[in-house]
Amino acid sequence: MHQRIQHRPPRIWTFILFLGLGLLTFALAVFPSPAQAAPTYQEDKPSNDFCLACHQEEGISKSLGSESLPVTINPTQFGLSVHSAEGIACVDCHTDIRGYPHPSVKAKSIRAFSLALADTCKECHEDKYEKIRDSVHQTAFDAGNENAPICADCHNPHTQARLIGQESGQLTIAARRDVPATCAACHTDIYDKYKNSVHGAALADGNTDVPTCTDCHGVHNIDDPTTASFRNNTPALCADCHDNAAIMDKYGLSTEVTETYVADFHGTTVTLFEQQFPGQETNKAVCSDCHGVHDIAKVDNAETGIAMQENLLIKCQRCHPDATANFPAAWMGHYPPSPEHYPIVYYVNLFYKFFIPAVLGGMTFFVLTDIYRRIVNRMKGTKHA
Repeated sequence: MHQRIQHRPPRIWTFILFLGLGLLTFALAVFPSPAQAAPTYQEDKPSNDFCLACHQEEGISKSLGSESLPVTINPTQFGLSVHSAEGIACVDCHTDIRGYPHPSVKAKSIRAFSLALADTCKECHEDKYEKIRDSVHQTAFDAGNENAPICADCHNPHTQARLIGQESGQLTIAARRDVPATCAACHTDIYDKYKNSVHGAALADGNTDVPTCTDCHGVHNIDDPTTASFRNNTPALCADCHDNAAIMDKYGLSTEVTETYVADFHGTTVTLFEQQFPGQETNKAVCSDCHGVHDIAKVDNAETGIAMQENLLIKCQRCHPDATANFPAAWMGHYPPSPEHYPIVYYVNLFYKFFIPAVLGGMTFFVLTDIYRRIVNRMKGTKHA
């Protein structure tokens, strides 16, 4: 019986085969194809997932001098943020980071770290950045107050939701409700007054018809509210809402605020004074002198409103110390006379609207007919002569 002989390839050919595969792999790694030879910046840039792989870990922080900066980023909150929705990458803001380990941080405090990134927002929000330059916040910062708010103090870049509706182009309902809480981070005492006011309480209940902080003070170009110019402009500021029939009619409120104010002594004086001497102080009353500023109450509130004659008298006596109870009783508020509001004054005015034209018209008719008769008589006398 013959033994079957197995034919095996010589070992040299096996060695050559593996050597060729190795050289081919090496060549592809060292000499990539033209399509891979010049990777773009986008391909070189670490993705957000790359960053979040570490930064989603709870409790991680970075030591900055004697302070510890939390660097945990909630991936869900970041995913719902406007920056994530717009495709902004972590390294678009943290431009010095391109991988791990990160470059060393020179800042020795959390505030110094924030200030080092303060100009980053300008890259995408240059229009907002320019408005801030003239604001009261920037003025305070330029004067040496490093605690004056910067962008990141109001807008957390990792969790900031969309503020402006993509279709409406207006501040969203959620954003309007959140504005007071944002300002409260620095203006706690003012916020405590506002949240209990007629405006603040209504906003907390979901009524977006009422003004929030930015409606009166602006957003990024916030003026100094302590100036005479800001005070003198208060009537026009309040009129933005209180002259708006679409809003006021919902609540049965007068839309004649500006007309009734300008028609009385206070409004006429303030208006003329502002036109003649813009920015100069005047001691004549504006809206906030009677109604308050951040603590505005309903006018029918017996304790704080101005509808009660006793409360109104107290406010009048701030400028008119000799005023008696009859003093505020002579003021009709912001409602023009009507059958519902001050009917006696309304009907007296109505009577004079007819009586005065009738008297003047009758007198004019009498004078004209008398002149006519005199001319006729004179002409007849001339003919007879």
